[in-house]
Amino acid sequence: MIDTFSATSPLVLVGCGKMGGAMLTGWLDRGLSPGGVIVVEKMPSDALRALAAERGFVLRPTPPDDVVARVLLVAVKPQGLDATLPTVKPLVDAGTVVVSVVAGKTIATYHDGLSIDRIVRTIPNTPAQVGRGITAAAAAPAVTAADRALVAALLAAIGKVEWVEAEDQIDLVTAVSGSGPAYVFQMVEALAAAGAAAGLPAELSARLARATVEGAGELLFQSEKSAEQLRIDVTSPAGTTAAALAVLMDPARGLTPILTEAVAAAAKRSRELAG
Repeated sequence: MIDTFSATSPLVLVGCGKMGGAMLTGWLDRGLSPGGVIVVEKMPSDALRALAAERGFVLRPTPPDDVVARVLLVAVKPQGLDATLPTVKPLVDAGTVVVSVVAGKTIATYHDGLSIDRIVRTIPNTPAQVGRGITAAAAAPAVTAADRALVAALLAAIGKVEWVEAEDQIDLVTAVSGSGPAYVFQMVEALAAAGAAAGLPAELSARLARATVEGAGELLFQSEKSAEQLRIDVTSPAGTTAAALAVLMDPARGLTPILTEAVAAAAKRSRELAG
């Protein structure tokens, strides 16, 4: 973990809900000195208060007015960003790197609201809560290689990190990995319902579907093989899996055309929300 923060040049986390909290826990568990961390959360949970008392980072309901952040990471709800930016503007100067974890808010929003240039826009996903997320990041031109390395180290606390070259790709990332966990959860629901429709007890079918996706995901995580190869490995010619895949891989009504349409719809909505 890159630890370049101190009480006078801190990492300031604004917003400590599920995503911000996952990041904070990841940083502390990886050895980040709590003395260099300030968390701003106007309505902290009892659990967050207890964590602050245990680990020693500063927890405040409002931004401090006597420090300049080395990194300002904003993880508030999108509808709260406009009100948040004026309150954190005193925390930044030309040397501050601002990292956005706010869905649908562009680099230009931060440039205009904070009058700074070193901005990184990110889109993580919910598996970050268990350290298995994937975060895509887009950097403004003023972001240096050292800035990227520092931001990547912070984001790595919640999973893998991928950089995209153009900010407009963030809308596509949102549609694939940002919203993607919901697609998988829906698949579990659908598989469970299909098993019940075929005659299994509903609760048993739900357990089977859930455990199957959990196990398949872990196999994909641990294996060096591609998803395609893993699919081939489990598919015996003319067997039961092949019969099912003939339906799922139908070019007109299978999973690929459905997901293609779904991702396009999500990307379109992401662009609408970004304005």
